[in-house]
Amino acid sequence: MILLEVAPAAIPTETTQQALGYPSLFLLVLIGSLVPVVPTGVLVSSAAVVAFHHSAFSLGLLFATASAAAFLGDLTLYWLGRRGTRSRNGSRWLEALRARAPEDRLERARVKLAEHGVAVLVVSRLVPAGRIPVMSACLLADWSVRRFVRGDLPACLAWTLTYQVIGVLGGSLFREPWAGVAAAAALTVAIGAAPAVRRRLPRRARA
Repeated sequence: MILLEVAPAAIPTETTQQALGYPSLFLLVLIGSLVPVVPTGVLVSSAAVVAFHHSAFSLGLLFATASAAAFLGDLTLYWLGRRGTRSRNGSRWLEALRARAPEDRLERARVKLAEHGVAVLVVSRLVPAGRIPVMSACLLADWSVRRFVRGDLPACLAWTLTYQVIGVLGGSLFREPWAGVAAAAALTVAIGAAPAVRRRLPRRARA
């Protein structure tokens, strides 16, 4: 009788946490790919710290979840943008994309896209604030959805792997998961803020 009463309390909660955590991660990364209000890189790296302290299976599930969400978000956003380029009055999604892509960065993206093609999409996902200008350049170049997918799928895989490695490094340096999460989040924020800080520095200091 004692064993029967103790057994339910001894059931691990990892399965319950995964059942709630991974759908939430998928939804947040998806929203962050559509609207840049969610720090998706921080989410993935922080979740990787927790997964690292659980099991290799958790890391694999995290990789699949974040990659799928990022790819679906990019694909949806590009499809909405193409609707804007083909409609008479334009689209608010296309206008939102153009508003988030400064003219100088958009022009550089168009030049790189013309020179290197699909490979630029892979790099754009890894460069902070590089995704939207390249996506806008693809829309202006009238790339089909199929052609966009050929570059964006490996881009999302590489992006997820990069931030997952950051989380694994944070998790391996600290025994406590919360310390690893803090370290991974700080490093991710620093990487994301680096381009903005560099643009604000005087030209002589950057040289």
